[in-house]
Amino acid sequence: MEPPKADVNVKLTTKGRYAVSAMADLAATGSQGPVALSDVALRQAISLSYLEQLFAKLKRAGLVASVRGVGGGYILSAAPGDIRIAEIVAAVDEQIRTTACASGSSLGCQGTTARCLTHDLWDELGRQISIFLNAVTLEDIIEKRVLGMAAVNPPHRNAEKYTGAAE
Repeated sequence: MEPPKADVNVKLTTKGRYAVSAMADLAATGSQGPVALSDVALRQAISLSYLEQLFAKLKRAGLVASVRGVGGGYILSAAPGDIRIAEIVAAVDEQIRTTACASGSSLGCQGTTARCLTHDLWDELGRQISIFLNAVTLEDIIEKRVLGMAAVNPPHRNAEKYTGAAE
């Protein structure tokens, strides 16, 4: 009997997802000049007030600049190929946690001094996510080059049993 397919789900909160979506929108539409946040809010179905809060953080981090006046809005502070997704996520104070224990804490995942049996697995997953987000740029997103970028390790010899992939 074949084991069930596992679907590991590590979530990035709304804050991080919205910031990346809005920055990708800005990268895709801002080549002709400043982009109004109200336009980004409409295209990305994000609350304008929430977007304003995110862009205040992105501006403080130096990822965007604001242009005042008629025809004003926001522009990227660097080329889309120079802005990494990890920078955007960090700018909005987003942390992707894959373990239950706090980094540097003497308490383990279960509230004791011992780490749980699967700690290293989840900790390594967090590192892989960080490596991936540091490797992807806004340009990669708007040029649709992201699909397949995470394939850094060859599949396990029996992976087809679990993923449905043919040999």
